[in-house]
Amino acid sequence: MRVAPALMQPVAADDVASALAEIAVNPPVNGIVELAGPEPLRADDLIRRVLSARADNRTIVVDEHARYFGTEVDDKSLVPGDNPRLGAIRLADWLRG
Repeated sequence: MRVAPALMQPVAADDVASALAEIAVNPPVNGIVELAGPEPLRADDLIRRVLSARADNRTIVVDEHARYFGTEVDDKSLVPGDNPRLGAIRLADWLRG
């Protein structure tokens, strides 16, 4: 698998559901609420850890020009801006299930 080493901040579905429920019952923010996971991870490391947890021995090749949904990405492409709302579930916790 060819994967760009770009930073990303994946968020667990449970954290998304909790944030959405809280946002829905509060007054409108009249803006955008950015939600991200609690830890920035490099995409290649994230995929390597998920594959390892699933006993999948595919090889990860780090490729700075690998595309993410058809677009080249860098360390700012897949992370939130300033002051995002952060989920609580870390990747290691999610992998333990």
